[in-house]
Amino acid sequence: MADATKNLDLPGNSRRTPFAIPDASEFKQKSARGGTLTMLGQGMGMALQIGTTVILARLLLPSDYGLQAMVFTLTAFFSLFKDAGLSVATVQRETLSQEQISTLFWLNVALGAALTIVVAAAAPLLAAFYKQPHLLGITAASATIFLFNSLSVQHRALLDRSMRFATNVKIDILCALIGSVVAIVLAFLGFGYWALICQNISLPIVGTIAVWAAIPWIPGKPRWTPELRSMVRFGGTVTLNSVVVYIAYNMEKILLGRYWGAASLGIYGRAYQLATLPVQQLIGAVHSIAFSVLSRMQGEAERLQRAYLKSLSLIVSLTIPVVISSAVFADQIVRVLLGEKWMQAAPVLKLLAPTVMVLALVNPFSWFLRATGRVGRSLKIAFLICPVVILGIVAGLRYGPRGVAMGYSAAMILLLVPLVAWSTYGTSITFPAYWAAVRNPLFAGLMGGLAGWIFKRWSSGNLAPLPLLILELTISFLVYAGILLFALNEKNFYFDLVRQIVPQRQNSTAKT
Repeated sequence: MADATKNLDLPGNSRRTPFAIPDASEFKQKSARGGTLTMLGQGMGMALQIGTTVILARLLLPSDYGLQAMVFTLTAFFSLFKDAGLSVATVQRETLSQEQISTLFWLNVALGAALTIVVAAAAPLLAAFYKQPHLLGITAASATIFLFNSLSVQHRALLDRSMRFATNVKIDILCALIGSVVAIVLAFLGFGYWALICQNISLPIVGTIAVWAAIPWIPGKPRWTPELRSMVRFGGTVTLNSVVVYIAYNMEKILLGRYWGAASLGIYGRAYQLATLPVQQLIGAVHSIAFSVLSRMQGEAERLQRAYLKSLSLIVSLTIPVVISSAVFADQIVRVLLGEKWMQAAPVLKLLAPTVMVLALVNPFSWFLRATGRVGRSLKIAFLICPVVILGIVAGLRYGPRGVAMGYSAAMILLLVPLVAWSTYGTSITFPAYWAAVRNPLFAGLMGGLAGWIFKRWSSGNLAPLPLLILELTISFLVYAGILLFALNEKNFYFDLVRQIVPQRQNSTAKT
């Protein structure tokens, strides 16, 4: 029998395994190509999700979304425990053995089963809290998500560890496509909120089947080893961090549902989705790449700093068009995408724009802190964020969805400078370097937003909503891109990202 504790990560192994990490010759190629493919995949997923939202908004009621949001707040909270941070530990670990990954797999499955039971048992409490009897069946059905998810946690981590980003992209697109079909068909047949619930349940089922097919690793028997203690401790700190941040970033949904009802929560939820969905997709795409890459650069301070700042600059520059759209064109976006019955979401969308911008400026620090083993500092930062955001939300709660959005954004703006200062303190990333990475996109975004606002005022009432929105977005984004790429001379940075991909594809074709 082979030695199960043998290190399987040595680059020179002739027999590649799911545990292996790319060697130096593969590293840059996988990083560049994986980043591009992931971004394209997330773009396709975002377009699919927006298209699904547009269709479902015309088939379902705000109260249907409100009921889903009430359950989703609970399931999303417990989802923070679904892997106990062990997937992060798997990716971050420099070496990994068969025994370790097998033990982590069974820990995840046990945790998933426990969470399924806990969430199903909480159904009566949730129904009583919101005074919505429909939540009994919805919550019990949604609880199965945890068991399905637990079966794929470590397989997903192994894909990230081996930097098989293209495979992840294909799986995500497949899940999104099937989930959208399920939701639209059920909504069209008149199943109401069940269309949304079944969509959520289908995602982990399809994802688990696909990821097992992509990486057919079979776990062995669990066996506790001394090395696992540090991995579990690392994962536990990551999980606690996620819990604290989740409470801060989702308290407004809990309070709105409790005190303002399902319809108000549905209005806020659609505005929140329009504001944050593109950014969440973007940050999610870059995170899977950046965390794997930064983890491989531990001990190389200068190289790690450059990689992180490039990732940050990319995130900020791609987020700014979303912020411009939310802040300047909220009315047209809601009217075109959701319809007239959702117009109350427009001012909420506009007020959430500062929150989206701050999240793009500070959230990437979590990759850096975790990749360099500073999970303790990341947890302390979360404990700072939580009370400040909750206070802002509570201050605006009496004014409904608009007040909550305003309080949320005010709290995030107040936190910006302290969070940047604390995250960079004592690291290789200085504040001047951080500012140099974000100042050009911010300035170009300000000019692009101003150009769009001027055109909006000039053309008001002269065009139908859809062509007007297309023209506004086109002018605003062209001004933004022109200033960023040419006036501020950032074109070399973005063109270099393209050059890292194109030659490799050509070489690959030539070899074939």
